[in-house]
Amino acid sequence: MRRDETDVFARSQLFGRTHPTTDEYLDCRRSHPAFFMKLPFFLLLLLALAGCAAPDAVEGGRLRHATLLHIGRGDDHSVVTVRNPWDTTRVLQRYVLVPHDAPLPSPLPEGTLIRTPLRRTLSQSSVHAALAVRLQAEHRLAGICDGGYVISPAVRTLALTDYGSGMQPDVERIAADSVDALLVSPFENAGHGSLARLNIPIVECADYMEGTPLGRAEWMRFYGMLWGCEERADSLFSAEEKAYLDLRRKVADGARNRPTLMVDRKEGAAWHVPGGKSYLAVLYADAGAHYLFAHHARSGSVALSLESVLATARSADVWVIKYGASANLTYASLLTDNAACEAFRPYRERRVFGCNTLAVPYYEDLPFSPSILLAEWVAMLHPELLPAHRPRYFFPLR
Repeated sequence: MRRDETDVFARSQLFGRTHPTTDEYLDCRRSHPAFFMKLPFFLLLLLALAGCAAPDAVEGGRLRHATLLHIGRGDDHSVVTVRNPWDTTRVLQRYVLVPHDAPLPSPLPEGTLIRTPLRRTLSQSSVHAALAVRLQAEHRLAGICDGGYVISPAVRTLALTDYGSGMQPDVERIAADSVDALLVSPFENAGHGSLARLNIPIVECADYMEGTPLGRAEWMRFYGMLWGCEERADSLFSAEEKAYLDLRRKVADGARNRPTLMVDRKEGAAWHVPGGKSYLAVLYADAGAHYLFAHHARSGSVALSLESVLATARSADVWVIKYGASANLTYASLLTDNAACEAFRPYRERRVFGCNTLAVPYYEDLPFSPSILLAEWVAMLHPELLPAHRPRYFFPLR
């Protein structure tokens, strides 16, 4: 089974707490100044101290782009909180990261204890295995799931142990191989099944649910903490951030127009497109496109009928299709699959691009390389801005 942003396996266990953190106290005070002005001074002091005294109160917290991740620092530990992507007022999971050579903090904050750096990580997805390679932390990997579908040469050469299907991994083998953490992608209203009974920390990799490309990529800072390469991860993300923002600014300043964009194709009974609140919709806008389905205000995919797509995108300027197939898509094969394709202007005027995810390592390379992904899109939409660009993932159909 091909892994996509929506092809995930997850849990829905939530974690709650009753004590406010200092940040939450200050946010509340800023949001309701009239209420706090009426409170006696000693009560305000007690509220502030209650936030400071909470077991999970640590310094720092909010990241620059990621909204589902909160990283707090203590003297001898870190507390990482993952927000529930489907209800951001709730907490999906909290982790207490303590170095192997450090004593446990007292009192120990609430959350799943993880001793760092991890030594034998099972990555359910090749996405995170590929990130480990970029961070020079591949020696921290014990294996992956669905190894037969790995496209990235860098990951394939590692010859990692394949623990079976990501939906039904080999739990007996996982337990026997002394895996010390499981990296899995959460999914709404789903559980971890037999993995939850292994008594091995499960790291909820909700990065794919972030609302922007930089928000997703910033999760590499958390994974760097887990693998003992935090400084390298911070440096890599800062470089990605600068390159992405520089290119976005170049598009904003130099693009002559915003071509109308349609994406993907009819698969089965429906035509699925990214919702207008998805990180891909943000990417399209940053690349200088007018995304024709942005009015569907959803963060996930939207299932549309062929008639609806025709009504909206018949006169689009550019058509980009991401697909997985044994042979590259052509104009002839696209028409064979769906005769209605000829009704779309980009088909007739030969302005269709494709990315075959079974031929190029799109899913392994690009989730944590948003600057490269943005460059690919800018080159398709505004080639005059990147005249020296050589495509690596998206190519004109033949």
